[in-house]
Amino acid sequence: MCLSLQRITVAMTLQWTVVAFFLYAEITVNLILCVPLISAQRWRLIFRWRIWSWLSPYWNKCFFTIIMVLIVLFLDALREVQKYSGPEPMQDAKVNPNVYDHVHMKLFRAQRNLYISGFSLFLWLMMRRVATLLNQVAVTMEDSAGLQSQIDNAVRAAKQQQEDKLTLKQSFLEKEKSMSAAKQQLKLEVEKLAGQLKTAEEAVRKSDADIEAMRRQAKGLAQEYDRLLREHHQLQNLQSAEDKKDW
Repeated sequence: MCLSLQRITVAMTLQWTVVAFFLYAEITVNLILCVPLISAQRWRLIFRWRIWSWLSPYWNKCFFTIIMVLIVLFLDALREVQKYSGPEPMQDAKVNPNVYDHVHMKLFRAQRNLYISGFSLFLWLMMRRVATLLNQVAVTMEDSAGLQSQIDNAVRAAKQQQEDKLTLKQSFLEKEKSMSAAKQQLKLEVEKLAGQLKTAEEAVRKSDADIEAMRRQAKGLAQEYDRLLREHHQLQNLQSAEDKKDW
């Protein structure tokens, strides 16, 4: 009987030793996950290793199995705490002083096991949550980087369009200035041509007047020539008649 009790005690001690080492491992892993020197992108690269894809089919089963084991250990430790903190063990401890130390030792071990199992369960859940959050943060950062690049491209395109707009506006202003200058030049040329046309019209009118005067003068000369010609014929006729009479 004593041998079996010793074996049970050794098994229980080994069991809680394993749980304690599991708690220390959880603390170490959670501290490593919370180290600020390792970014979320690096953790995402680590989570993409082939070993995790190989373990992924067994991960959920292992996770929930460990949760169930820790819950059972937590409930067992809670039961032990309630057992050794109840009125009956305390009454026996008051009757027998040797039992008092034994009861308090059992109560201390039960409380220690309760803390170990409780913190192990809490850190196990927190470790998974931290790993999930790191993965989500990495994905969010990648998406934000992609969105930032799209925003930068849109900003560059908007700046390019603004520059093109300014260039077009500048060229339009330059064309407008050149058209205004050309219009002014054409206006000056039109005014100059109008002046020249007016001068030409005056010259034409003057030449028409001169031609008309010369025409009238020529008509007068022609009439005078005809009169002189008639007088000449008459004189010739008279001269011929006189010559015939003398002959």
